[in-house]
Amino acid sequence: GWSKLWDAGDFLPWDRGVPNPALTDTLTQRQDLLGTCFVTDSKGTRQRKQALVPGCGRGYDVLLLASLGYDAYGLDVSDSAIECCLEEQQGTNSSKYPLGDAAESGGKARFIKGDFFSDDWLEAATQKKTFDLIYDYTFFCALPPPVRPVWARRMSKLLAANPSGHLICLEFPTYKDPAAGGPPFGLTPDTYVQHLSSPGRELFYDDAGHVKGSQQLPTDLSRGALERFAHWQPERTHEIGKGTDWISIWRHNPSVGLL
Repeated sequence: GWSKLWDAGDFLPWDRGVPNPALTDTLTQRQDLLGTCFVTDSKGTRQRKQALVPGCGRGYDVLLLASLGYDAYGLDVSDSAIECCLEEQQGTNSSKYPLGDAAESGGKARFIKGDFFSDDWLEAATQKKTFDLIYDYTFFCALPPPVRPVWARRMSKLLAANPSGHLICLEFPTYKDPAAGGPPFGLTPDTYVQHLSSPGRELFYDDAGHVKGSQQLPTDLSRGALERFAHWQPERTHEIGKGTDWISIWRHNPSVGLL
């Protein structure tokens, strides 16, 4: 379905033309949470962090991450979307993608066609098989509820171990009734908590579209569970999410093992 929309090119309601300012502000103002765009490996070698944007669309957020020093990978299932990413990359300008102070010459941006839930694309992207930063904006909300446990498990497996691994979720659309259907499907911050705390576990929803027994952290954390260690409403975001968008930042929960 998404590939057909990209092929037609005349109805792309998620395309805002620029990176989300909420992500820009998070990357540039919250290094106290995320660290810099560099990481030191086990041999003491300083390397750029690797970032992944699944369902990257036209690639705005990927190019932003690269401009701020990350080696960023955009993943999409549509050939047409990847072509649009490459066009955007060739036409980039400094006002849309300014270099960060610590970025030196900037990181690299690469766009890959592939299915997020498959490993086929992973070897071509990184030898590490994990990413130091993953960004989800309009990807989770595009998935129907039965696919959400698989999304959470996949996020956990692809996220690098502590201390470098961080998942940034721009939670959207929280203004929409979760029972209204989609895509995009209405979400609450608690939906992210329930799934990422129990990656891969089937969760059940009530008639209102909420996870049954939610509103509190699961007491029996699953292997690979992620923990939310920062959560706030961004001052800036796209117009459609003003006043309702949330930023959450996640890392592997140190009290349980990795997947």
